[in-house]
Amino acid sequence: MQPIRRHQPLLQSTFTLLASALFLTACGQPAPAAQGAAPAAPQVGVVTLQPQDVTLSRELPGRVQAARIAEIRPQVSGIVQARHFTEGSTVSAGTALYQIDPAPFQATLLSAQAAEARAKANIASTQAKAERYRELLKIKAVSRQDFDEAEAAFLQAKADLQSAKAQISTAQINLNYSKVLAPISGQIGKSSVTTGALVSTGQSQALATVTQLDPIYIDLTQSSSELLALKQALAKGAIGTAASQTEVSLKLEDGSVYPHKGTLQFTEVTVNPDTGSVTLRASFPNPDQLLLPGMYVRATVQEGQQANAMLVPQRGVSRNAKGEATALVVSKDGKVEPRLLQTNRTVGSNWLVTAGLQAGDQLIVEGLQKIRPGAVVQAVPATSTEVSSSAVSSSAVTASKGSAPAAPAAAR
Repeated sequence: MQPIRRHQPLLQSTFTLLASALFLTACGQPAPAAQGAAPAAPQVGVVTLQPQDVTLSRELPGRVQAARIAEIRPQVSGIVQARHFTEGSTVSAGTALYQIDPAPFQATLLSAQAAEARAKANIASTQAKAERYRELLKIKAVSRQDFDEAEAAFLQAKADLQSAKAQISTAQINLNYSKVLAPISGQIGKSSVTTGALVSTGQSQALATVTQLDPIYIDLTQSSSELLALKQALAKGAIGTAASQTEVSLKLEDGSVYPHKGTLQFTEVTVNPDTGSVTLRASFPNPDQLLLPGMYVRATVQEGQQANAMLVPQRGVSRNAKGEATALVVSKDGKVEPRLLQTNRTVGSNWLVTAGLQAGDQLIVEGLQKIRPGAVVQAVPATSTEVSSSAVSSSAVTASKGSAPAAPAAAR
């Protein structure tokens, strides 16, 4: 009977465990899982890709340039008697800016007018003499030489009259130039001379500068390689012409959006050999004078319309050791499948993918850190509404040349 006593503690322990399991089951608590059971497939957030029409645009750096700049210089020499403007104010074309002493020019004008009067008096007498000699010559009462001299005197008097008129015109022009007028409308800067200063014709120093700020120009620079690629894409029909391809939007130095839209004026026909870029000019309204010459801005220029474009969220794309773009998708059998992508550019928060993905592919954008290629996963819609809307929205979006590439999947 001793062997039976030795096994009694073991039997009691077994009965105790069975009783505990039955008690837990009766209370609604699950029994412990059996060792070696397969773990559940991890959930990953996916975005179902769909092609869409995209308006492609390019963000370019630029500098603000004044539409017109007029440097005010004197056309006659003299003493400045008065200044008729406030520095920094807005002046209109034809407004008097300076008054140069007009007395010398008024005297010159009076002298020219007197010369004209003498010429008119002389022409009357010489004309009468020439006509008399013409009649006398017919009856041979005067010699041919006397007639020729009278005719020449008359022609000389006519020339003197024309010269006197020219002198009057010159004197009047100089008198008008003594009043310095604004050639264009715009904002005038500081004056380099004061009342009493002596100015001279053709001096190198400008009296003041008038700058037209509305409208205003933006000179943009674009790489010649980008421009060539765009022209080739348009020629091949890869992208179509956008409805408002000449429309340009603007971002200011502080990152704010300029409230007015501009229009593209022209593109240079030559490439800068030092920078390898071409210049584009856009014109913008500037009623509030927010844009000032010399400011740095960034402009978004529409390039064209691409139909059936495949936009992929940037956070679903990573780079391999070779620097190639890759992504993970959920295949039809629920397994993780790697894809090698060809990316063209960034479009907002997305990559524009030209190869490697198809319509209907389920791109993994969440849970990338807990999966590997070939693993079985459970695909659920991504929780981020921003990702979903950016991937399947059919509204037009714009491209940003300077967008940073997505972080590697391991960093997520």
